[in-house]
Amino acid sequence: MILTTILEFALLGALLGLDVVSFPQAMLSRPIVASTIAGALGGSASDGLLAGVFLEMMALETLPVGASRYPEWGTASVVGGALYVSRRGDATSALLFAMLGAMLTAWAGGWSMYALRRLNGRWTKRALPALEAGSPHTVSGLQLLGLSADFLRGFALTGVALALLLPLTALAVANGHGDSARIRAVLVAVAVAVAGSSAWKLSHGSKHGPWFFFGGLAIGCAMLLSS
Repeated sequence: MILTTILEFALLGALLGLDVVSFPQAMLSRPIVASTIAGALGGSASDGLLAGVFLEMMALETLPVGASRYPEWGTASVVGGALYVSRRGDATSALLFAMLGAMLTAWAGGWSMYALRRLNGRWTKRALPALEAGSPHTVSGLQLLGLSADFLRGFALTGVALALLLPLTALAVANGHGDSARIRAVLVAVAVAVAGSSAWKLSHGSKHGPWFFFGGLAIGCAMLLSS
């Protein structure tokens, strides 16, 4: 993948990284959406969608609450979709390494968001006298500064991740000789286990949550068996 293409994906990662917290929070950064867009940018929306389905199941476990530290899936999904759509070799092995690359990026993204929050806090502390005086220009300036910093964070994270992971993924796929059926089985099992446990964790605390959980599970299994 040439440098200009990496820059295109980095720009996409910057835009979707903004959607996670800063703006507009329109769910564009959800893995199934972000990875599909990345796949379309790389020439195959269907490949991006496939990677996005697996990443979405992994991301269900994440609860972005307040200032807690959690994986950042917006830029990570762009990386995962880009790695898979740019594959050369066995598609199943490429999907495995694309998922691993996306999860590593999500972990790094969580730390980058934590660092950005601390930086925003320092900027706000310095501007505290003007804020207490009610300066609207200071409020607008801090908002624009935070948005710009988050944009640059997503751009740098996506670009660096792809620059490092693209050659490593290509090397791993070229030298991998695993059983494709077994790899698919492991990927599906892990994704279903993570998504299932996350759905149960989110639903079992409500009054009728377990009924909806098992009812949805039964309907999904019936649809799968009938297809």
